[in-house]
Amino acid sequence: MKGDRVEIVIDAGGTPRTYEVIATKAGRRVDVATRRGLVEVSEVTRSGTPVRTARFMSSRILALVEHPAADREKD
Repeated sequence: MKGDRVEIVIDAGGTPRTYEVIATKAGRRVDVATRRGLVEVSEVTRSGTPVRTARFMSSRILALVEHPAADREKD
């Protein structure tokens, strides 16, 4: 999944915490991958090189919200 921004809400022992991964420069995107009980959210360059990565246990995630890139309207 790709987009400009992903919000992750986790259960931190009674109080929810919110984390955000944002594509900081033009041409970058945010990818979400689920592997073996972990959710990995990465900011990736055009060539596919990860710049920043955040990992969360899937059992602790309360919500994962993707805010996709706005589609350009063609004239």
